[in-house]
Amino acid sequence: MPLSMPPERAVDLRVEPIDDVLDRVERSLHVRLDRDTVIRKRRSVGMRTGRNTWVRAERRSFQRIASQGGNGSEMAAVLRGVVMPRWHAGLTWRDEHEPVMWRADETDFVTGSPVGQAALMIEDPQLTNTWWAELTASLDALASQPAPRIATPDTESITQDLVDATISQVFPEVADLTIDEWAPAHADLTWANVMGPQFCIIDWEDWGTAPRGLDAATLWGNALAVPALAKRVWTERRPDLESRSGRLMALFTCAKIVGPYAHEADPRLQPARKEAVRLVEELQSS
Repeated sequence: MPLSMPPERAVDLRVEPIDDVLDRVERSLHVRLDRDTVIRKRRSVGMRTGRNTWVRAERRSFQRIASQGGNGSEMAAVLRGVVMPRWHAGLTWRDEHEPVMWRADETDFVTGSPVGQAALMIEDPQLTNTWWAELTASLDALASQPAPRIATPDTESITQDLVDATISQVFPEVADLTIDEWAPAHADLTWANVMGPQFCIIDWEDWGTAPRGLDAATLWGNALAVPALAKRVWTERRPDLESRSGRLMALFTCAKIVGPYAHEADPRLQPARKEAVRLVEELQSS
């Protein structure tokens, strides 16, 4: 019998030593990593290469892989009509000591910067009409294609049960939470994952089938501290957000902001509470 493995540790790659991981990526992908450009996140690291591409390495648990897989960026490469970095190569290996897998993907290096340095926006980024048109065209193209995987916003597979649990905990007065439309989504469409001034969507590891309107609701919810920006998102993605599923996704987003883990200092908190009242009324009357 194989020896049992210890449970997965809680790891934050912003502080964890990663030299061994980066050395392995360099050897296997035959690339030189520019370690002066490294961007560390909780479960991934990314940096520029000597051939002017970008490499992103992620640590993913067996549990997440079992429910979704671990090659989201590679599978997204077949999508048509979506503005994203071109995928070049990938590398996967199993950790020797823990029930986790490592995945590295090499893609085009995208010029420009994320529209937001964090998921939410606290000031208007003054995006051009061209930027908004490309966002709309990309999300429409994404929704029209098949997705052989389930989306994992916030690392959880999005199912009807998850929608029920998230919304009913905060807004129990909404009796019917049934999602009637499902479509492919990026599933992590925050302001940190859209680029500007030239539009592009990055970080595709969580994409898959989701309730219609998830992406629009995520972008809208993270713009609530900037009313003009939130209004623009709603206007641009009105068909999604004013569908029944879209309203539920907007309420799902509000529930995450105003629910048990709400922070009084969150600039989205009061606008989300106000919007939630409207959404509850609309869903109850529909």
